[in-house]
Order: sequence, then C-alpha cells, then structure tokens
Amino acid sequence: MVMGQGPLLLIFMLGLGLTPPALTQDDSRYKHFLTQHYDAKPRGRNARYCESMMERRGLTAPCKDTNTFIHGNKGSIKAICGNENGNPYGEALRLSKSPFQITTCRHVGGSPRPPCRYRATSGFRHIVVACEHGLPVHFDESFFRP
Repeated sequence: MVMGQGPLLLIFMLGLGLTPPALTQDDSRYKHFLTQHYDAKPRGRNARYCESMMERRGLTAPCKDTNTFIHGNKGSIKAICGNENGNPYGEALRLSKSPFQITTCRHVGGSPRPPCRYRATSGFRHIVVACEHGLPVHFDESFFRP
C-alpha cells in the first residue's frame, strides 16, 4: 500500500504543535551552558588549554574576560538543579553540594580582539548555577571559594 506525503506531513505538523515552545527554548539554553562551561575530560589545564578551548567554543570574538570550564559528568551538574546535588543560594541560584574539578580561564590583558591570551587556574570548588525547568542555564562566575 502506497501512502501519499500528505498524511505524513500532517502527523509531522501535529507533532511540532505538541512540542512546548518553552521546552525547546530551555533545551537550547542548556546546550549553550554546556558549550560555554562543560568539558568532561580536559587535556591539560594550562594557558594553552584555555586558549584552545576558548577559541573552539567561540568565546574569543571579542575575547571573553573570564570563563570557567566544569569537568565531570553532565548528570552531576544537572543534579545541582534539584535536591540531589544542590541547595538554594541567594534569590534564584543553586549551590552544588559537592565540589567539581574546574578550570577558570582569565584574559590577560591586551586587546579584546583575537588572538586572545589566557591564564588558567585549576582546582576543585563548589559551583553556583542558575536553573530553569531542572536544567542549568547560567554559571555564576562571581562566586569563588578557594
């Protein structure tokens, strides 16, 4: 039995109408968060690492002043948005219950245009994120506990 494209197109369009717009928007904000701040298995955590990662992630036009990469697994980061690995912090943020391995890249002056030069600081620390619909969407760079 041969079916025309009309019924398939109708089913596809109905499926699009049933996808909540907020869900697709939240997913894109979460993906943006991962692009800017997530690197599961870093290779080296020095200035060369920062310069390479910042360029690969599109954070060098202009040179971003500070950016932190979180190393570990996505599930532990997502869990900050719930009670499993996070506590309320301030008005709308969440503080991780466990420390994460991180690398913070700081622009070391000069021009805000590429090539960008960065200094790396690595360590373990609790992190603060903003969440929407159970997903991290913003990393709070201002929070630092040595």
